[in-house]
Amino acid sequence: MPHSRIRRSSLLAGLAALAALTAAVPAEAHPSRGAALPAVTPRSETAALFDDEAGGNADADDPAIWRNPADPGRSLVVATAKEGGLHVYDLDARRVQALAAPAGPAPGDAPGRFNNVDLVHGLRLSAGRADLAVTTDRGNDRLRFYRIDRDRPGGPLIDVTDPGVRPVFSAGQDEVNEQRTAYGLATWTDRSSGRAYAVVSRRETTALSLLEILPTASGTVGYRTVRTLDLPAAFRLPNGADWSPCAEPGELPQVEGMVVDPADGTLYAGQEDVGIWRLRADLTGEPRLIDKVREFGTPGTYDEATEECVPGADPGFGGRRLAADVEGLTLVTGPGGRGHLLASSQGDNTFAAYDRRRGKGNAYEGGFRVIASGTVDGSEECDGAAALNAPLGTKYPRGLLVVQDGHDTPQDGERTATGFKFVDLGQVLDALED
Repeated sequence: MPHSRIRRSSLLAGLAALAALTAAVPAEAHPSRGAALPAVTPRSETAALFDDEAGGNADADDPAIWRNPADPGRSLVVATAKEGGLHVYDLDARRVQALAAPAGPAPGDAPGRFNNVDLVHGLRLSAGRADLAVTTDRGNDRLRFYRIDRDRPGGPLIDVTDPGVRPVFSAGQDEVNEQRTAYGLATWTDRSSGRAYAVVSRRETTALSLLEILPTASGTVGYRTVRTLDLPAAFRLPNGADWSPCAEPGELPQVEGMVVDPADGTLYAGQEDVGIWRLRADLTGEPRLIDKVREFGTPGTYDEATEECVPGADPGFGGRRLAADVEGLTLVTGPGGRGHLLASSQGDNTFAAYDRRRGKGNAYEGGFRVIASGTVDGSEECDGAAALNAPLGTKYPRGLLVVQDGHDTPQDGERTATGFKFVDLGQVLDALED
């Protein structure tokens, strides 16, 4: 795939026109936020992680599920803990490894901060094919790569990042320290060429970058930029008004949750205060907004004293199923192209499901909540999610859904607790079929 950079001015002009078209779709009436959705319950949960100014440095964010082809019951969940690095769990949600995030290059520089994680399967390295866990190091504006070896002494992950990798977006360390850096992540392999790629979003902007993942002769892994794209930051509403999501001055509506359908290379990207975009994972062609958050079109005023946005009157141009932020996106694949796109509706602690098939218009198929069961609590303000629709031994014979919990219990004083919940995917599929 040749290197190119899409001209920003022409792209934004085209996408602005597209944004006007997508925003002009007649709005549907908002249902009650208390509308009943089916509930599912976790089977297990990880130990709570903590992050606060009193010394905590771990904050659960995003999971990925690695299936052990030799013994599916010994599969793993790899998850980011931000400044706490990467944590690896078995199917009982017990931690089997923790890897620290790297420090900044010099005292005073931003430390490593792992934001999102995804997997690459069967990448050809100098020592043979290997599966990799890939994470965005938001603190250093880089991708990090870890080879997965389930039975390696000391833990299944080993860092194979090329030490010469450059920042994904930043021109230098001063810009890295400003932390408009690599944020959301989705990996994919082009079936026609066999080449592996990562789509990476930039924090506090609308930018996406396509990176080709490149093994080196020494057995490490690096990347190169193929092209970039900017999603819209402003929209023309049906009443003729221009609207942008309220944010701190200088910030644009960012993307975090992303997933690529491996069957056809379709990227789904969650722009947190806008909705879900569908576009080609190679970042060519025109994006299409397939659903909007309820707050779409609602004006807001940023209050510097509280560092919060004060909303105005809702004009009714938003969607029905997602409450900002739209966060972790994941796919439940099925035979014949069937399956579901799942999205975390962070604002109301629910999950929305859409038909995976583009030919069906990614139609909404229902939703669900993850609630407490016994001593295992549910999921609130979910940041990240991962689903695998494949048997995982006797514990999860119908597959697994892992979701982040932004308010784990019990709390530890005033320290915010986070973690991950493991849910039987079969229970989710049954709930969506009811």
